[in-house]
Amino acid sequence: MVLCLCLDISREIISLLLRRVVAGPLAKVALDRIAALYTIEAKIKGKPPDERRRCRQEQSAPLISDLKAWLEATLQKISGKSELAKASRYALSRWPAQCCYTNDGRVEIDNNAAERSIRGIALGRKNYLFAGSDTGGQRAAAVYSLTLTCKLNAIDPEAYFRDILARIADHKINRITELLPWNWKKQQASAKIEP
Repeated sequence: MVLCLCLDISREIISLLLRRVVAGPLAKVALDRIAALYTIEAKIKGKPPDERRRCRQEQSAPLISDLKAWLEATLQKISGKSELAKASRYALSRWPAQCCYTNDGRVEIDNNAAERSIRGIALGRKNYLFAGSDTGGQRAAAVYSLTLTCKLNAIDPEAYFRDILARIADHKINRITELLPWNWKKQQASAKIEP
């Protein structure tokens, strides 16, 4: 197993420093270097993994090496107690894990998509303490899982739940898997095709 970390975290830390005007032009240089990596990713988004890996090896890997050398050199020139030094040490201490995406075309440069998908759960987590009981919490987790599964399968969760709740009482328990979002989507597609 290989640990891969999100390069976006380092970018956000440096960006925060720049917005707080505590890092000056060096933070801008770091952000510009990271932005170049994201520009490459934008060009290869949606391409097959082999092509993404090849492109990353040719274009991103040299930029990553240059960024690491620049961070190490900059760290020697600035105060060790500065915010930029802390951000640089953070990035360098996680360097192999932040760069693993260049060796695998299946891995994204960051995990922003995953973070966006769980944002609703994370925002409401304090409310979930009041599910009423352990069983209530388990049911809420099942509903959230089904909702996110719908979204991942390009299904409108509201339409899915409306249809499922209308049919579930009369549905045979040994055929319950037919009601899972991906199977439901196939049923909906075939129902539209039939005259």
